[in-house]
Amino acid sequence: MDKTFKLLLLSLVIALPAFAQQGFVKVEGTRFTVDGRPYRYIGTNYWYGGLLATNGEAGKKRLKTELDFLKQHGVTNLRVMVGAEGLTDYKYRTPNEKVLEPEAGKFNEDIMAGLDYLLNELAKRKMKAVLHFTNTWEWSGGIAQYLKWNGYGEQPYPKSLGGYYSWDKLRQYISQFYSCKPCMDELDTYIKYILHRTNSLNGKKYIDDPAIMAWEIINEPRPMEKVAVPAFEAWMSHVSALVKSIDKNHLLTTGSEGDIASDFDLSVYQKIHADKNIDYLTIHIWPKNWNWFKDTAINANYKVILDSAGKDIQKHLQVAKQMNKPMVIEEFGLPRNLHVYTPGTSTYNRDHFYNFIFSKVLNNPGIAGCNFWAFAGIARPIPGQTFWKDGDEFMGDPGGEEQGLNSVFDSDESTWKVIEKYTMQLK
Repeated sequence: MDKTFKLLLLSLVIALPAFAQQGFVKVEGTRFTVDGRPYRYIGTNYWYGGLLATNGEAGKKRLKTELDFLKQHGVTNLRVMVGAEGLTDYKYRTPNEKVLEPEAGKFNEDIMAGLDYLLNELAKRKMKAVLHFTNTWEWSGGIAQYLKWNGYGEQPYPKSLGGYYSWDKLRQYISQFYSCKPCMDELDTYIKYILHRTNSLNGKKYIDDPAIMAWEIINEPRPMEKVAVPAFEAWMSHVSALVKSIDKNHLLTTGSEGDIASDFDLSVYQKIHADKNIDYLTIHIWPKNWNWFKDTAINANYKVILDSAGKDIQKHLQVAKQMNKPMVIEEFGLPRNLHVYTPGTSTYNRDHFYNFIFSKVLNNPGIAGCNFWAFAGIARPIPGQTFWKDGDEFMGDPGGEEQGLNSVFDSDESTWKVIEKYTMQLK
């Protein structure tokens, strides 16, 4: 054999592991590992990632462009919605043509093909996805849709006309899910459908695909009312056992915000994460939504924001340490300065807040990773239009939120400098 050819062949063999897809993420105490090595990450929320390829070649091109951009900046872990449930006339919902489950037990193959495409592209780039099955909130249908299908009436949507909506009405409505057996059975059918899927592009069964890091039971689970807590805890335990009975390879978590989801009853948070089938803990941090500042007064209340976030992280991290499980800060965000939504405007406060969260991850080994909210990629808000409407490009803020409010665009250079600083340190 020619000596030059031998050297070329040897170099290819040595290089092969660099191009091979990473294995499954595992848990060892309070840390993640992949292929025996520690796995820690700065990731992002990319809830619409599975929908982009359903927009034809333009959508596929956008997806690949955005994945390449994220990879370039060291962001390789994406938290993504599996699919939306139910058809609706509510204008702030995921559009009907993008719904995975238009009727109970009936599924849209085109939407699943979009998720297939995303997972296949992630595998090419050695990136990983955390996939949440359903949602507590209305913008993707979620568990309220199963109540509607079973005769509980229309849920009280936010921003609905006629004064029908209130927070108490929404809590009362959603809490009924945990005692609605037909609702829970239908959601079981949906979860089984996802877990038994084989990717149409690469032939991998979802349960055998290392591009998936973890499944999440639901985005931001909440019992909603104290009386529903026992039924809520039982349902979370039931679903976790169901998922693990089918999928032995992937991690599973809850999708929880923290004890704020149970009106600061930490015991509920502890119980759902102590379950033997739950591999790691999650928390979310939302200074605006949780009234750590009012209106546009981010600067005036900035110390309160950081103090409150630090205490929240430490409180939940202590629970994780006691359980000897990893914790992930999987949602956190802050509006642009003065609540403007336009790219090119200042992100000074957000950059500083991100730096604060990332430093917590870096300096606390028990925090295995984080996912900022949210990546908007190349999409841009439409001038003069506050909310999303059917036909608009998806971005980090879902339909019911001001478009651009918490989105990180590819053009936010100062924010990407902060992100890349920490992705490099965590490598």
